[in-house]
Amino acid sequence: MHFSLARHRSPPRTGRCSRATGSIGHEILDRQQEQDWGSKVIDRLSTDLKNRCPGVTGYSPRNLKYMRAFAAAWAGEAIVQAPLAQLPWYHHLALLTKIDHPELRSWYAAAAVERGWTRDVLALHIDSRFHERAGKAVTNFATALPSEESDLAQQATRDPYLFDILGATDGWREREVEKKLVEHVGKFLLELGQGFAFIGQQVRLELDGEEFFCDLLFYHLELRCYVVIELKSVKFDASFLGQLGLYMAVVDDVLAKDGDKPTIGLLLCRNKKQVVAEYALKGFKAPIGVADWTSAINRSLPEEFQSALPSVAELEAELASGAVED
Repeated sequence: MHFSLARHRSPPRTGRCSRATGSIGHEILDRQQEQDWGSKVIDRLSTDLKNRCPGVTGYSPRNLKYMRAFAAAWAGEAIVQAPLAQLPWYHHLALLTKIDHPELRSWYAAAAVERGWTRDVLALHIDSRFHERAGKAVTNFATALPSEESDLAQQATRDPYLFDILGATDGWREREVEKKLVEHVGKFLLELGQGFAFIGQQVRLELDGEEFFCDLLFYHLELRCYVVIELKSVKFDASFLGQLGLYMAVVDDVLAKDGDKPTIGLLLCRNKKQVVAEYALKGFKAPIGVADWTSAINRSLPEEFQSALPSVAELEAELASGAVED
């Protein structure tokens, strides 16, 4: 058996793996079609490559099968195009093993490059169906913010927000949910997305001698504004927006500095009706978003995804390694 090795190396851990990996994979595919290769041929090829390239890793039968799958999944011209060409090898493995649809695979590849996701964060977002939740909150951003800011603010939302770190939450009060999220603020930030900086919990605001306390306060580094988050463990009620709007106005007057954009509010509740939330927001000029939160999105996932959802222990291990990213 002859296999050209002149241009092949082990799959590197940088985005430059795409061309070499695709080349090996396509050659395997071509020879399988021409010579009716079976699975044992990949084993023999792995041995041959290791013998002819001593000290070079990455030519295990498993990796060669992934290279073949990589070549079969992507058209030849797509392999060298951004963002695919910018992704490390192990990101590609997550895309190949977790996603069957090419368009969805391309969407996650682009998101991983744009947002700087690690491989584990990419896998987490695939498992939690991030593509169905990103930018989906009910908001009035289109009318309350300048056009150049409203799209960015909308994409920074989720619906529903996934707080699976909470476990079973039936009967929990808002303060209990809030405390648990703050205890795991790293994972909370991971779900909120890129750009959020945690300011505080139950932040005291004073207005004309009267004290108010907003549940959670953040600053968004890209939007350049404060974000007030109010948590509710009950279904959406339009009256909640008045309370949130008050906190936002005080933050604008008391905390915001020159150059800060108007404060954004996010109301996270256990259940909302889309139409009711949309109509309730029409009466507000301040930028507010309304979304659900859930602790168990896997209940609605197909069976093949349910077993792939990370446990709390796995999330804590990932965050302990420093990968708190969007």
